[in-house]
Amino acid sequence: MTEVLEKETFSFQTEVGQLLEIVAGSLYSNREVFLRELVSNASDACDKLRYAALTDASLAPADGFAITLAADKKTLSISDNGIGMNHADLLDTLGTIAKSGTGAFIEALKADEKDAPGLIGQFGVGFYSAFMVASKVDVLTRKAGEDEAWLWSSDGKGSFTIEPATRDAAGTTVTLHLKKDAKEFADPARIRQIITTYSEHISFPVKLGDETLNAAQALWTKAPKDITEDQYTEFYKHTSHAFDTPWHTIHNKVEGSLNHTSLLFVPSVQPFDLFDPERKSHVKLYVNRVFISETTKDLIPAYLRFLRGVVDSQDLSLNVSREMLQTDPKLAKIKSQVTKKVLSELKKKATKAPEDYATFWGHFGAVLKEGLVEDAASRDRILEVCRFASTGPEALTSLSAYVERMKEGQDAIFYIAGEDAGKLTQSPHLEGFKAKGVEVLLLSDHVDEFWLQHIHEFEGKPFKSITRGAADLDAIEADADEADKDDDGAADLSKLIAAIKAELGEAVKDVRPSKRLTDSPVCLIADEGDIDVNLERLLRRHGQLQDGLPRVLELNPNHALISKLAERAKSDADDLLKDAAHLLLEQARIVEGETPADPAGFARRLGSIMSRAFGA
Repeated sequence: MTEVLEKETFSFQTEVGQLLEIVAGSLYSNREVFLRELVSNASDACDKLRYAALTDASLAPADGFAITLAADKKTLSISDNGIGMNHADLLDTLGTIAKSGTGAFIEALKADEKDAPGLIGQFGVGFYSAFMVASKVDVLTRKAGEDEAWLWSSDGKGSFTIEPATRDAAGTTVTLHLKKDAKEFADPARIRQIITTYSEHISFPVKLGDETLNAAQALWTKAPKDITEDQYTEFYKHTSHAFDTPWHTIHNKVEGSLNHTSLLFVPSVQPFDLFDPERKSHVKLYVNRVFISETTKDLIPAYLRFLRGVVDSQDLSLNVSREMLQTDPKLAKIKSQVTKKVLSELKKKATKAPEDYATFWGHFGAVLKEGLVEDAASRDRILEVCRFASTGPEALTSLSAYVERMKEGQDAIFYIAGEDAGKLTQSPHLEGFKAKGVEVLLLSDHVDEFWLQHIHEFEGKPFKSITRGAADLDAIEADADEADKDDDGAADLSKLIAAIKAELGEAVKDVRPSKRLTDSPVCLIADEGDIDVNLERLLRRHGQLQDGLPRVLELNPNHALISKLAERAKSDADDLLKDAAHLLLEQARIVEGETPADPAGFARRLGSIMSRAFGA
């Protein structure tokens, strides 16, 4: 490393500057959470050094790990003897928000400044909460195994400095120069109250002078009957650096050939990195209460990455490395058992509290469904807890409930896939199904198209897209108010179909009368065996398909417009009929949210027909 001998000044990343301006310039009723965040950071630093000391015992502090608080009338300091930081770490950690979602965080923070503490926790930038109470923050730190120490300082107004310093041992001391209206946080009684409220569960002693303020016992090692709901909540907030209350808590101990304890939480809000491409887990792995890792995918499957908490096993090797985790069969067994337990708990919640479960599903359903693609062994369990929007009587339905409501003569589970469930409800493809009272699932998550490639049926009923293939609804018993309707008024479309085929040529695969339309004149479908409409759209968007496949244009024989065109087609096709053929195709595209293939031609033909209609 290049030696740095004098003070350097750096500018904060733009987003950090915006963040600090909002945080430092506002007052919050729960500013005390800054101390929990800094103590949690100190705890994480101790955890990291304890792990590093497994392979290099000389790194461990002789007197054990501890977090020490000190205060005078104007300052409050939080010290740890954990892993510490070097010059590069300070730049990476305290000069930037080194996580995805920064832009979204700033926008959310600007939108509701009053909720800044909650957003700080949600987006993982807890250190900066120190500027809610401090006019200046100093960070004195020395990385374990290195001789150099550094002093980071900032007033939170756009820049910070780093300079060489002296520190006797590895670790970090964060010193807050308290604002005039924050002097309460230098009061020992106030400090005790905050630590007791927020940090009782931390597994390292938190000291104020000679007094230890917390029990320093790993919460998951206690029996559930001895833990209060408040203790669970604060442990969740500590381990997750979160500010919300967990939606559900799962505390489970498994004894037998492979012992392990898990204390897991389902958040009540979406973590900011839920859809991060790396899809990292945030459940911490411990071995005999020694922290090992937090981001291994071998402990929690990617589709359960919304979980927070810890898993601790006494049967894994204490000197297990992160590389060994990838091939450890014991860890694979723990992963399987934890997954089964979580899915079992979700099933209970879905059954006993469906409205509450609907909230969970709104946050995490799209992620959970990834397991239908990735985890073949758990597909049946995952399907049991999946919920779907539909045209039926329930806001969300299970597949079992859908099957129970299937109409007499219905032999398939019908669905329509798209990008917006609200827009799907307006699709013309639904018209015939609504008329028959046939329920259709509305699938609007990107993952839906992909799990449907792996799962083709449920309880013996095949999944069938209503935008692909013929809609043969004749065998399905109609509702009472539809039973008396017939097709006596349907037009003979044979000559119109021939004229449209001749005009459109290869722009369409076929032109057919429709049994799915009741109100709209036309729609486009994928032919049986072709790629479904929505999947084709997704593949084109991601560059995996260059040109769309020609689709089938269906005509509603009962629609007044189609009937008039059919009458006109009995004579030789004229220019109006040719223009109408193109306009019908473009209309079908527009209804699906697509743009006309030939905008100029569309405008010209539309203008021509309107001129004729008004005698211009």
